[in-house]
Amino acid sequence: MIDESQLKGISFGLVSGVITTLGMMIGLDIGTSSKITVMLGVITISIADAFSDALGVHVSEESEKSSEKKIWKATIATFLSKFIFSISFLIPLLLLELKTAVITSSIYGLILISLMSYYIAKKQKNTPWKVISEHVAITIAVITISYFVGTWFASI
Repeated sequence: MIDESQLKGISFGLVSGVITTLGMMIGLDIGTSSKITVMLGVITISIADAFSDALGVHVSEESEKSSEKKIWKATIATFLSKFIFSISFLIPLLLLELKTAVITSSIYGLILISLMSYYIAKKQKNTPWKVISEHVAITIAVITISYFVGTWFASI
């Protein structure tokens, strides 16, 4: 059974993994149109950002004076979920053309965010559509901003 510390790490890792990886993929795709660059970005994000976020959660839990066990559960759950969800975006890149892979990854990411949002809304007895729409809107904002940054970068 997943306890509160693990759920905190998993939910943080999933959301951060999806948004960070999608933003990076879209920006690099538009800015470079290089599949290998986008793939390297996914691998780099999967490793470096997973460690970074796990340490961030670790320090945050320490600042709340959580038990040592809760601190490490949240830390490990964050690292594993961030790594697994981020690295999963390599699959479309390996199987599809770059543009199709980025579109597929965007849909996949929005589905993951929606599912996690639904789960959390139900757990907290909130209205799922409100929570889902808020989180999906933020994800779409990141995708849109990354697209325009990539477009700007490609033009210079």
